[in-house]
Amino acid sequence: MASAASAPPTPANLKRIVAASLIGTTIEWYDFFLYGSAAALVFNKLFFPESEPLVGTLLSFLTYAVGFAARPLGALVFGHYGDRLGRKKLLVLSLLLMGGATFAIGLLPTHATVGAAAPVLLTLLRLVQGFALGGEWGGAVLLVSEHGDARRRGFWASWPQTGAPAGQLLATGVLSLLTAVLSDAAFTSWGWRIPFLLSGVLVIVGLWIRLSVDESPVFKAARAQAEARKAEHADEVEKLPLIAVLRYHWRDVLVAMGARMAENISYYVITAFILVYATTAAEVSKQTALNAVLIASAVHFAVIPLWGALSDRIGRRPVYLLGAAGIGLWMFPFFALIDTGSFGNLLLAVTVGLVLHGAMYAPQAAFFSEMFATRMRYSGASIGAQFASVAAGAPAPLIATALLEESGSSTFIALYVIAAAVLTLIAVGVAKETRHRDLAQVEPGSGQEAPVASPADARTA
Repeated sequence: MASAASAPPTPANLKRIVAASLIGTTIEWYDFFLYGSAAALVFNKLFFPESEPLVGTLLSFLTYAVGFAARPLGALVFGHYGDRLGRKKLLVLSLLLMGGATFAIGLLPTHATVGAAAPVLLTLLRLVQGFALGGEWGGAVLLVSEHGDARRRGFWASWPQTGAPAGQLLATGVLSLLTAVLSDAAFTSWGWRIPFLLSGVLVIVGLWIRLSVDESPVFKAARAQAEARKAEHADEVEKLPLIAVLRYHWRDVLVAMGARMAENISYYVITAFILVYATTAAEVSKQTALNAVLIASAVHFAVIPLWGALSDRIGRRPVYLLGAAGIGLWMFPFFALIDTGSFGNLLLAVTVGLVLHGAMYAPQAAFFSEMFATRMRYSGASIGAQFASVAAGAPAPLIATALLEESGSSTFIALYVIAAAVLTLIAVGVAKETRHRDLAQVEPGSGQEAPVASPADARTA
């Protein structure tokens, strides 16, 4: 018999939960991707003006990568309190932190005004962005996964994932509009600030929606059970979520990290590094490159729920493996198409790449959620996802730019993404299928919640 906690909510309530998670992740990713696009387009000139063009871009992407370095810390802090206090409260905090940091970037003085202090301030705000995003993803996907109908969990949980292309679409759209209506001088002087300042308005909207939803019923039931056990056994202590994850779920954490390699690296090569490669190596205009990413992101948004629904029918692993294999095979054609300098070929290259990426990204939310027990799920999913981002997404544009500068061709960049695809194929290939699991019954290694244990009982916890 299904537990009350796992009973499906009403359709109207579930849609409200999905909307709250989606609007929040869209705003968070808008803020994060806006920085990435600005790093490729103007930050090298505004904050590192004394460097050579490609060196300035490398330094700009280095501050971009710093945000990823803060994401594991965000995963640890938000995961701990999210497993102790609940998903909703931490999601509100992450939205405030991300939005506030992004708004502040729009007010930053540049190197021409304050000298070396400008890149330092930029880096500090980037750290706040990364910290907030490290806690956002796990809470958003869990809130939907733990509310949703188990039979369609892959579909419903994929909607927060569409926040990434929606945020990319919004950020690229605003930048594309500004570069179209403003001269290069005006955009570099003051126009780049507008999309960062718009984040303040978006955060107000996101908070209004996010504060209206209920806490996850699966989490509330698990917390009630933990409190009842504490009342019965006052001398027993519940393990910290992080300790429990590392003891009971270390294999799942490694699987999640491996699964993220191809997904994370390919995404930032396709959406962030492409703005550098297309405008330098392929001599495509800035506006043309932005338009290609804009259109491809719209397609990406549309296909993610479809891939999520397919994972409900055939499983998380087959869909994920298809995406990883596809992205590896696509890399050489991807750069060959861009090298032609044709907008049609550029659009085809980016669109196919993002469709294949969606096959990994869509089932990821349900897949990772189904690996971990409820009272350590926020920590487990966040640690697996965000620690991988330090080795994957963080250095991806930096490595790709360095390879381009060193070799002058795309060959080694393609091989870099292919190597990541192989790692992901291995990780997902050895994982167990999870789509039939009841989230209220998942236990470390065997299907039930981990018990509360005293130190003396650690061997049998």
